[in-house]
Amino acid sequence: MLATLNQIDQVAQKLHNYISNKQNIVVLLQGDLASGKTTLVNHYLKLIGIKQNALSPTYSIQSIYDNKIFHYDIYNKTLDQFISLGLLEEFEKDGVHFVEWADEQLKQLLQQYGFDILTIKITKHNNKREYNFET
Repeated sequence: MLATLNQIDQVAQKLHNYISNKQNIVVLLQGDLASGKTTLVNHYLKLIGIKQNALSPTYSIQSIYDNKIFHYDIYNKTLDQFISLGLLEEFEKDGVHFVEWADEQLKQLLQQYGFDILTIKITKHNNKREYNFET
């Protein structure tokens, strides 16, 4: 799905349609710096009625919105560091878990543990972004 910033609500709606009946899901957000990972999370929050603004949790590693949306940024963490901080156990909590900078190693680990996963790959194209949803 190709979208401008003005059309990102359509992407958030597509995401919501896919995950709305899930009790617990991990959404892996992959894309270059400034590709719009946090922006997508922010628009999703607004869509479901959460008034908090999503901020990239680069230094705090995790933000929680309305006790049901979990937002992680593992840009400067290795998988071993992520696990040693106890964050893998956080995925067991019911809700939507957005993970920025997720890599294939984390994806494979989550699949081994049986987590429901959706990967969204975001590619920049000038003033547009391409969003590829992969289950």
